[in-house]
Amino acid sequence: MLNVLANRTYRHLFAAQVIALVGTGLATVALGLLAYELAGADAGAVLGTALAIKMIAYVGVAPVASAFAERLPRRAMLVGLDLVRAAVAMLLPFVSEVWQVYVLIFVLQLASAAFTPTFQATIPDVVPDEKEYTRALSLSRLAYDLENVISPMLAAALLTIISFHSLFAGTVVGFVVSALLVVSVVLPSPQSPERRSIYERTTRGLRLYLATPRLRGLLALNLAIAAASAMVIVNTVVLVQAEFGLTQRAMALALGAFGGGSMIAALVLPRLLDEIADRTAMLAGAALLVAGLFAGMLVGSYTLLLPVWFVLGLGYSLAQTPSGRLLRRSSQPEDRPALFAAQFALSHACWLLTYPVAGWLGAKIGLQWTFMALGLIAGLAVLLTLRLWPAADPDEIEHVHETLADDDPHVSHAESIGRGAGIPIPMSSTAIIPNGRGPADVAEILHDLYD
Repeated sequence: MLNVLANRTYRHLFAAQVIALVGTGLATVALGLLAYELAGADAGAVLGTALAIKMIAYVGVAPVASAFAERLPRRAMLVGLDLVRAAVAMLLPFVSEVWQVYVLIFVLQLASAAFTPTFQATIPDVVPDEKEYTRALSLSRLAYDLENVISPMLAAALLTIISFHSLFAGTVVGFVVSALLVVSVVLPSPQSPERRSIYERTTRGLRLYLATPRLRGLLALNLAIAAASAMVIVNTVVLVQAEFGLTQRAMALALGAFGGGSMIAALVLPRLLDEIADRTAMLAGAALLVAGLFAGMLVGSYTLLLPVWFVLGLGYSLAQTPSGRLLRRSSQPEDRPALFAAQFALSHACWLLTYPVAGWLGAKIGLQWTFMALGLIAGLAVLLTLRLWPAADPDEIEHVHETLADDDPHVSHAESIGRGAGIPIPMSSTAIIPNGRGPADVAEILHDLYD
């Protein structure tokens, strides 16, 4: 898996991601403790609201940012957004009111909503080989897991000698170093082949996404992923400190158990995906999430919480990590920023639903019933995935375009069949979806693969 790090550009981007995420992980632990300091046993409600605000920023900004990312140099954009995030993180230690948490989280996440999909869309261009890209995705998943494993452990160690307010300084350092590493490489910035209106560029990714069967299935899976991770992120501090009466370090280690499970899954995924289909692995991960949530109803001690969090971590990574492969397979290079932004916005729309459910239900009706509610949401999402994502999922589908000129680049190498030019292409927006639900320029399916 580490062979992909021989690519200098990817190596620097991966290092930037790791360092920024370790800093973000420190901020996550500190934010949970800050919420507990400000709101006590109602910390779950405060965190749920703060994270819902974060999701609103993500859902609203990511598609708009992708529209401008087509025209702006990626390196300059990523560096500028890192510096904005560092500036906001510097203010977090001085928060003394709940409303201040909400305002700063909103501004911080506006920058993250523009940064993350742009960063993710860059990786397929830097690592074009399919197998190498799979390994890059797994390393990227490991980097995200550092936020759940290394950061909590580091936070637990630091909390023995400093106040949790000082943890925010690690976030600032992470964003600044990330910016320096991005500056050190040249990034490809593929341009759109044609000039489009702001509306067209803003909505293009969503239209591509919703026109593709496997991505509609991915959207349903995102809901299951969001249900499980929301329970962990929002209510770990409530379970550990309010319910079990344990320390801040115990809370950090519980988050580490979740991240440990996720990291193990990410390590085995490259070899696993050589043997089984993405759909199979992702559905298996989602099944673990459902099982873990219902098992959480029986958790009555810290000792039982740790293995449940570990299982949820395994399922989270299995269900989440291959999503980049699906997006890459379903797009052309010039469409990737828009499609990754659509995934970013739609997946976070799922968290926009589940974060408040996890926070407010936990505060109002108790954590046992909250586990059940989120388990039901995740279970329904898995059933919806089975319905939306066909088991027969070819990379290419044969179709015709009646409205395109013979010299159009899209059909320049196609075989003429009399009524139009037929060409097998990746299953993206340009491929027709059953029952005529594809884009208007596709006239007919020659082989209906989705009866």
